Amino acid sequence: MKVHQIVITIAAFVVVVAGMQAAKAILVPFLLAVFIAIVSAPPMFWMQQKGLPRWLGLLIVVLGILSVGLVVAGLVGTSIRDFSQDIPVYESKLEHQRVAIIAWLENLGVNTSKLALKEIFNPAAAIKLVGTVLNGLGNALTNSFLILMTVIFMLLEASSFPAKFDAISGNPQTSQAHLDKFITNVKHYMAIKTCTSFATGILAAIWLTILGVDYPLLWGLLAFALNYVPSIGSIIAAIPPVLLAIVQLGLGKAMGTAAGYLVINLVIGNLIEPRFMGRGLGLSTLVVFLSLLFWGWILGPVGMLLSVPLTMTAKIALDSREETRWIAVMLGPQVVKQLKTEPPGNSSET
Repeated sequence: MKVHQIVITIAAFVVVVAGMQAAKAILVPFLLAVFIAIVSAPPMFWMQQKGLPRWLGLLIVVLGILSVGLVVAGLVGTSIRDFSQDIPVYESKLEHQRVAIIAWLENLGVNTSKLALKEIFNPAAAIKLVGTVLNGLGNALTNSFLILMTVIFMLLEASSFPAKFDAISGNPQTSQAHLDKFITNVKHYMAIKTCTSFATGILAAIWLTILGVDYPLLWGLLAFALNYVPSIGSIIAAIPPVLLAIVQLGLGKAMGTAAGYLVINLVIGNLIEPRFMGRGLGLSTLVVFLSLLFWGWILGPVGMLLSVPLTMTAKIALDSREETRWIAVMLGPQVVKQLKTEPPGNSSET
């Protein structure tokens, strides 16, 4: 590739990124709609294969999306309202813990006047967190109608996409093979990731219920959503319930909460998920971290949530063509070289 072609490619990339940032208000709901449509399309196609009319399958899927959305909105709204009402109780417990820590440090001979423990154990930070969550929920509810309508139109057009790509391409057979491979890999990845995320959220909610941590369903929902971000998402999802367990139940139950999250994510993330996902659909740890920063910088919190699915989709698209497969290999995990061994009959004797 010539130097001027490299410069043009880099300039085009910068222009595209700047355009994505400028169109964030439209792009974020659209990407959420694409994400929901990809997850919802397989059940609709399955019902069509079983003989249901397309409109009936679409209606069932849309009603399912509405039901899940209403349940999630009700759960999050109720949890936030209850949490706001319980803030004075948590403030009181946090104040008692601060006094106990100061007394313990003073018994050890530590000068606590220079430690600024009042700023470290600041109950006002909880109120600020609640306000941030409420604002995020309001923004999501504002765009919910637009997202739902976009999902409906995408599902209506889903069956016609292959024919359109055939019409665009000069070689229909080759383009159809690439498209089929791309769609199959994306569906496989999203299906496995959704199932493992659902299992992570359920197990986290059950464990928190056993320990007695408040709002286990809310933290389970958070674990489900953030499990789409490997490694980092699990850590972020564990922080709020662990901090709440410290304030509500003490250090012992908080350590139990952290241990439960660690076991759940080790079993699902390191044993179950790789077995079904396969190494061919993986990303390197560096790429996961960089994609989190990149998409978060462009699209905000939603970009961080969808960073891995977006990068995974780009990797699958690159891997579907010979010309760009080397980029997909660079984005993937470490390649283990296999030593070639000669058949026993071909070895030469000296």
